[in-house]
Amino acid sequence: MASDAQRDAYQRDGFIVVPDLLGATELSALRQIIAELVAGAATVDTHTAVYDLEPGHTRAEPKVRRIKTPHEVHPAFGAVVRSPAVIEVLTRLIGPGLRLHSSKLNMKSARYGSPVEWHQDWAFYPHTNDDVLAIGVMLDDMDFENGPLLVTPGTHKGPIWNHHGEDGRFCGLIDPADIPNEIANAVPLIGRAGSMSFHHVRSLHGSALNTSDRSRNLLRYGIAAADAWPLLGVPDLDEFNSRLLTGTPTLEPRMTAVPVRLPLPPAARQGSIYENQAGATRSYFKKTVAP
Repeated sequence: MASDAQRDAYQRDGFIVVPDLLGATELSALRQIIAELVAGAATVDTHTAVYDLEPGHTRAEPKVRRIKTPHEVHPAFGAVVRSPAVIEVLTRLIGPGLRLHSSKLNMKSARYGSPVEWHQDWAFYPHTNDDVLAIGVMLDDMDFENGPLLVTPGTHKGPIWNHHGEDGRFCGLIDPADIPNEIANAVPLIGRAGSMSFHHVRSLHGSALNTSDRSRNLLRYGIAAADAWPLLGVPDLDEFNSRLLTGTPTLEPRMTAVPVRLPLPPAARQGSIYENQAGATRSYFKKTVAP
């Protein structure tokens, strides 16, 4: 599914988009599951182990901005990342040993879906090597109006910017004043539903508010090489090894010379990236749609 040209583009730019990795039947099934999950948010008033809620959420009008760890919520989400087509692309980009690091479903509903400020995933979970990437499964057609992922080419080969706030604590975003040229050079990762983006863990990216009348649901997976170990530790080795997608467990992390800035002290507002970033004093993206 992934050509040599796509592998070369990933190595050069830090990202690629591969179309049609999910078919219409799979998309329909996932959308039905998501609709049921959103309806279930009518039973909660605040963030839970499953739901990260939009500002303005009520039981009468449920507003969900993220389903946390969806592969643990419903088996259909685990099946997506384990499909032969996805594994083939991942193997071409990272290598034969693969581990699922994380999953999340970021949901941008029409006219109010929350933005995500500029950041690098590497700032949240540095490893012993940077053969780590994120998959973005486009569950809706994605264009510039409904808040696509914006990524700056080549930044996966550059520095790790400061993701700490003025109080010295991690806040999960970069001061936009530090990256004006990088923001100006960012490109949208767009495509029709069923396409998937793959971006390097050190690539600079963000996404704007959804200003359209259409939803923008993006299923995200973090994938690491089997011999990439998180620098913040492995609290449960059996659980860590259970997330291998391909390859065999190892106790010999591969160490490479990559820049690292640890996310410590932790964010004042714990939880998802939305909560981390809410504690920052500077931002780039608009937070609400004009009436």
